[in-house]
Amino acid sequence: MIDFFYALLNPNVPFIRYALIAGVLSSIAFGIIGTFVVVKRMTYIAGAISHTSLGGIGLSLWLSTVAGIGFFTPIIGALIISLITGLIISYTIIKKDERLDTVIGTIWAVGMSIGLIFIYITPGYGDPMSYLFGNILLISKNDLLIIIILNIVIIFASVLFHNQFLAIFFDEELAQIRGIKTYIYQILLLLLISLTIILLITIVGIVMVIALLTIPAAIAGLFSKKMKVMMILAVIICSVVTVTGLIVSYILNLPTGSVTILISGILYLFAKIFKYLIKK
Repeated sequence: MIDFFYALLNPNVPFIRYALIAGVLSSIAFGIIGTFVVVKRMTYIAGAISHTSLGGIGLSLWLSTVAGIGFFTPIIGALIISLITGLIISYTIIKKDERLDTVIGTIWAVGMSIGLIFIYITPGYGDPMSYLFGNILLISKNDLLIIIILNIVIIFASVLFHNQFLAIFFDEELAQIRGIKTYIYQILLLLLISLTIILLITIVGIVMVIALLTIPAAIAGLFSKKMKVMMILAVIICSVVTVTGLIVSYILNLPTGSVTILISGILYLFAKIFKYLIKK
């Protein structure tokens, strides 16, 4: 523990501080959007968005390494592809021309395949493990700035349209009768989920992104059914989990993403047991 705090204060080891700041700041967006995902039961959709982002990551690595387009970083590539995926899913939900599960399964598989191909043909990037399972210690100052900007956008939109989101969550037909253009807020919500997933990928990676997006909100939901209270609890829980995961992984020299998810899973189990015991 002491070694971690020494490293945290060491000016020659900035990546530890970047990782800690990223984990705490991102927890705000994770708690807010994760609550929406859990209440709306959109975990499968969020999973599709996260996995297709590998296509953007692979393309960005190829463009920056082979084509020399340095500004096209993996987080930017993932952001673009995730937003496109969110729009495709939104269109499918609104038009109802295709089976949603079929569309989600297709773009999920195609997006990951594209990403793996580009990673394979990019010199020096034959192993996609850091993107699949995450490495918060690889966060740079530029990535941190992007996370802060995306965090602000997510918080602002979630607060501004909070009542509209509640309307489409709990009585979409009534919202339509009252003249609320529900399709607009469906699209907006999916775009916000896409932005949040990009933040999560930098911490726990693509494979485990859904766990950290949903588990803190699920734990919060065990103790409160009010959306605002759930969000606050989810933010606190997510902050605790990400910071604890970073500290434990540093001390034990284990992958940060895996440790973070394991801690969140254990916390969820204890919360379920505690909830069961106080009901008796």
